[in-house]
Amino acid sequence: MEPMLQGLALVVDPFNIFLILCGVLVGVLVGALPGLSSPMAVALLLPFTVGLEPVQAIAMLSALYCAGTFGGSITAILINAPGAPPAVATAFDGYPMARNGEAGRALGMAAVSSVAGGIFSLAVFLVATPLLAAVALEFKPPEYFALTVFALSMLASISGKSSIRNLIAGAFGVLVGTVGIHLTTAVERFTFGVSELTDGIHFVPVLIGLFAMGELLSQSQVLNVTYERITSVVIKLPSRADFRKVKWTILRSSCIGTFIGILPAEGSTVAAIMGYNEAKRFSKTPEEFGHGAIEGIAGPEAANNAAAGGAMVPTLALGIPGSGTTAIILAALIMHGLRPGPHLMNETPHFIYAIFGAMMVANVMFFIIGLGGAKLFSRITLIPRTLLWPAVFVFSMIGAYSFSSSSFDVWVMLASGVIGFIMLRHGFGPAPMVMGLILGRLVEVSLSQSMIIFDNEWHRFLESPIVVLFFVLTIVSLFWSFISRGIQRAFARPDVTMERGD
Repeated sequence: MEPMLQGLALVVDPFNIFLILCGVLVGVLVGALPGLSSPMAVALLLPFTVGLEPVQAIAMLSALYCAGTFGGSITAILINAPGAPPAVATAFDGYPMARNGEAGRALGMAAVSSVAGGIFSLAVFLVATPLLAAVALEFKPPEYFALTVFALSMLASISGKSSIRNLIAGAFGVLVGTVGIHLTTAVERFTFGVSELTDGIHFVPVLIGLFAMGELLSQSQVLNVTYERITSVVIKLPSRADFRKVKWTILRSSCIGTFIGILPAEGSTVAAIMGYNEAKRFSKTPEEFGHGAIEGIAGPEAANNAAAGGAMVPTLALGIPGSGTTAIILAALIMHGLRPGPHLMNETPHFIYAIFGAMMVANVMFFIIGLGGAKLFSRITLIPRTLLWPAVFVFSMIGAYSFSSSSFDVWVMLASGVIGFIMLRHGFGPAPMVMGLILGRLVEVSLSQSMIIFDNEWHRFLESPIVVLFFVLTIVSLFWSFISRGIQRAFARPDVTMERGD
């Protein structure tokens, strides 16, 4: 009880409340701007949190994460331009409702569903994180190696892009993470005689380059895009009839989103699409979907915000990011000298409760701000991109340099931006590469430690049932498409035989 009170006391500090409010405002603004995203905003803000206390920094970044997920629904509903990838599913029915004169009702349902999903996942976060951390305390290097390999295999489904491309991008991230001196053998790898590379490539300039500079170069090709705008917006809360219609949809999507968020390497985009599909499947009027169904907003919005809270569970309890944004938050934890994983719960339990409190306050704040200022936030899309993106470029340069006051980091950021642009052009998302970069170092360290423990005897990995379980899950994850097809064929064959017999 004492750690909980200490954590909540940190949250109610006036300066911390101010930082959470700033995070919410930035998150909603960034989410509402098509082209910008929460991972980009968190990556840009990361170096500017160096002077803050760890709780303050992570609280602000977490608040931005929560609010950014909701912010994308504003422009998805009003101008059919999702400000964030998870809001794509919201636009399917949100924009038709807006065109039918129900923009306020759609925005109200989006806000209520988002808050409901967020609070549900935070309740799970509060219960599951200590339990998962307690289990993880029993993990040794072999178990951590197997868990991380499983997390890397989940990159195949981190977005709607090609699974093969996601795995390739993740493998490239692992490769970048191996640059520098190997801690066990002291062998230099991929340094090419450059002294700055002996300590490895810092992840902060890489994150800024991939998410900010890469997107900047991509958006430079569509500067003249215009959107049809819904101008008549009067925000109103859903009616009792609306609540009765969507209550089970919200609960179902909250469960789905939380579960998807807890899975390593998944995220709110996957959760939103699944929430929308399940809402349609269980609906009594599925024919209304795509034409302005209120359930088509409640499903994805509850799911994507629930995934935000769920993704924090493996991030804090295991040190395994649950999404692209939490991978950057994990980097922030490391940058501030904290040890993500079970030791975080044992050594600084009040920190977990402080993050819980900050995300709870953020949910309440973006509910109020979202309902009161949705029309105002929709107008920020009028900002000319010829002014917006140069500002992003300047912040990227400042952020990359300020992290360690090194001009070499600026060049790393620029190079990462070009790589990110090329990846986007050819269907490779930046999130898998970031996950590979973060997880790759954990894979390498845990593998080296395991081989020392086992005296270089590989077969001893199979002595642990937990390791075997994670290896089996990894194989299932990588070959699930083939396995599912085989199962479908196996169940289809008896029907074919019976038809032939008739």
